Parts: sequence; structure tokens; C-alpha cells
Amino acid sequence: MSKVAKSITRGLVQALAYARGDADVSRYRVHVPDAVDVRAIRTRLKMTQEEFAARFGFSVNTLRHWEQGKRQPEGSARAYLTVIARAPKSVQKALATA
Repeated sequence: MSKVAKSITRGLVQALAYARGDADVSRYRVHVPDAVDVRAIRTRLKMTQEEFAARFGFSVNTLRHWEQGKRQPEGSARAYLTVIARAPKSVQKALATA
């Protein structure tokens, strides 16, 4: 795994631990948004629901519920979606080598 992929993976693991409440919060200064526009992220990446779900490890049904407003992503999913929105190629690379 490349140095960049290791760094991204470490960051994702830390973000998820923080979002779950498992991290020592005094050591981190992260912002997990209260809401994310999943459809906007997917649309900006020019992916179908099926492609987005498969590429990033979501269930298509969960993705549809988020996009239809029936459910909202929980903390760790919001953190992950924020990383996807900001660095989609890096996330894809990290997941491809994992």
C-alpha cells in the first residue's frame, strides 16, 4: 500500500472512531457535518446509485433512503461521505488497495 493510501486509510479509521465516540476527543479537532447531501455528492461524481454504492461500499437501498430523505446518514457515515466528497479518488484508491 502506498504512503498516501496508508495515510488516507489511517484518517478514515480515525474519523470513524471519532464519529462512533471511541476516540479520545481531546486529541482531535474534526468537524462532522450535521447533514450531507448524498445525491449532490453522487451527482458531482457522475455516478449512478448502483455505481456509487458499489464503489464506496454502501447498500443501494440505504443510498436510496438517504437520497429520498427517508433516513439520514449517521455520524460515521456522514464522516465517510464528507471524505468521499472532498477526496473521492483518494478514497477509491485506498479501498482498491485494501
